[in-house]
Amino acid sequence: MRDTDSVLARLKRPLLFVMGVLYVVAGVMHFVVPGVYAQIVPPVLPRPLALVYLSGVAEIVLGVAVLLPRTRRLAAWGLVFLLVAIFPANVYMATHDVVLEGVPAWASRPSDAATWARLPLQVVLVGWAWWYTRPTDDTD
Repeated sequence: MRDTDSVLARLKRPLLFVMGVLYVVAGVMHFVVPGVYAQIVPPVLPRPLALVYLSGVAEIVLGVAVLLPRTRRLAAWGLVFLLVAIFPANVYMATHDVVLEGVPAWASRPSDAATWARLPLQVVLVGWAWWYTRPTDDTD
């Protein structure tokens, strides 16, 4: 157990940068191909395109803020809440056989395995973000 803690402690800082960059890239993609993201917004939610842009801004801002020691913990909590907020889009995609338009043909019909795998992956992403809500000497 001690070795695992040591490995995790050494990986915490590099994984922080990976996480921050991934959220910034994901957020930018909301502006590059917003229509693709709008297709997975559950129809019960109003203004899917506005929600896509809002979540894109949130991902960019939080992705940058989590890299800054002064805003890291608050941004990590923001990422946790954002991931919970977008979870219904992943559930909708898994349960409604969504066919994506505006993407390469190979990506237009994600497999059931892929769409269902996103649901537990979301839990992993929440845990990853939550890891940075806790103060440590390494990353604060």
